[in-house]
Amino acid sequence: MKPHIAVLPCFGLGHLIPFFEFAKRLVVHHGIRISLLVITTNAPSAAQDQLLCSPDLPPDLHIVKLPPVDIDKVPSDDKLLLTRLCVIIDESLRSLKSVLVALGKPKALVTDIFATQAFDVCTELSIPAYLFCTTSVTFSAFMLYLPKLDSEVECEFIDLPEPIQVPGCTPVRTEDLLDQVRNRKIDEYKWFFHHMSRFPLASGIFLNSWEDLETVSINAIKENPFFKQIPAPPIYPIGPLIKQEETLSTADVECLEWLDKQPPDSVILVAYGSGGTLSVEQQTELACGLELSQQRFMWVLRKPMDAAGAGTFFNAGSEVNDPKGYLPEGFLNRTQGVGLVVPSWAPQVSILGHPSTGGFLSHCGWNSSLESIAHGVPMIAWPLYAEQRMNAALLVEDIGVAVKLKVEVGQTIFGREEIARVVRMVMETEEGKAIRRRVKEMKESAANALDSNGTSYDLLSCVARQWKTDLSL
Repeated sequence: MKPHIAVLPCFGLGHLIPFFEFAKRLVVHHGIRISLLVITTNAPSAAQDQLLCSPDLPPDLHIVKLPPVDIDKVPSDDKLLLTRLCVIIDESLRSLKSVLVALGKPKALVTDIFATQAFDVCTELSIPAYLFCTTSVTFSAFMLYLPKLDSEVECEFIDLPEPIQVPGCTPVRTEDLLDQVRNRKIDEYKWFFHHMSRFPLASGIFLNSWEDLETVSINAIKENPFFKQIPAPPIYPIGPLIKQEETLSTADVECLEWLDKQPPDSVILVAYGSGGTLSVEQQTELACGLELSQQRFMWVLRKPMDAAGAGTFFNAGSEVNDPKGYLPEGFLNRTQGVGLVVPSWAPQVSILGHPSTGGFLSHCGWNSSLESIAHGVPMIAWPLYAEQRMNAALLVEDIGVAVKLKVEVGQTIFGREEIARVVRMVMETEEGKAIRRRVKEMKESAANALDSNGTSYDLLSCVARQWKTDLSL
């Protein structure tokens, strides 16, 4: 009899995709039966629906939708992204106990970092609870360190005179701190701190990374005296778990056919993940910068929003969008043949895996970063929200697979000349070639980690064996 495990991602594609791949891997490679518990709302998310209705679901992977939350009843006037997210999850998880009982009490539950309410339910039902961090190990180390930082620092973290020294890890510059820890007086920080402070309650922490990619941070959590005295739960770097298949629409096929006509490594993909949006002014500068660069490009374009950079987080893939309404006049005509503008959504994994794709201007969400590395595509870092500034620093300075744009003195956005310069640098120069060689090395390392003799495969296999052993007791 196969052990039955429940996995619980929080809301949003950035969390759902790695959980989905994690679940498939446990089923296909390790003989585990999985119930994937999905938090749902009354708002449409075409991209989520497409993912969960995949015709390639393995037989032992069962989708269990939790009762939908009416997000119209979740006040949004003054609620920032994470606060809204946590309120929705809190509401959804009211049904968790009855769902787990109806499923026959799974052998273990693997939950998301923003759904640690599940720990209380699991304690009540005597079910071991694990975490799956869909972020970098470097960021996970920061989260484990946060309670200590909070207790010792009186001012706001962004006012500290020096970078934050997470024990055994690369220091974190205050300007790279995620938005959620920049103001400790607001609800968003309180929600974030609440969930992060509960990490030590987990039976183990799965991490979407691998030993070669983040050696320093992995060793710090395992060996540094600070993390030992918490004590940090056992960690299992089992990545990179990235989207493997995509259901292609007619428009998606047209994107790939356009790429088929371009030379190898000649096209830069411009995309900001499932939730990312730019302001009107910044989008205009980006358009002009791409045109100035004279490089081939494919731009997955969203309607600009002058609010936060996560404008489509709650309805990914569902927005109505006509690029002619907000691109610079004549842009589409002038770049015809050189660039392709794709409204709202494109098959990112298929594009990154295409031989013509030679660069990726990315928001540095961790899923997109792993997809780019796993396909050997160098990145231009353009972080927008959440922990993306910290990811950008890691990708540029520690791993060496990306370059950063610079904001000119006195400006608050990236200018067109800077955008054109960095695009040309990645696509044409020796510096770009060096980054390309480095990312190709990490592509090979990623494949080796997931191979049946690799470190990531072995660690997941070890936990799966433990679940099977416990079943036979």
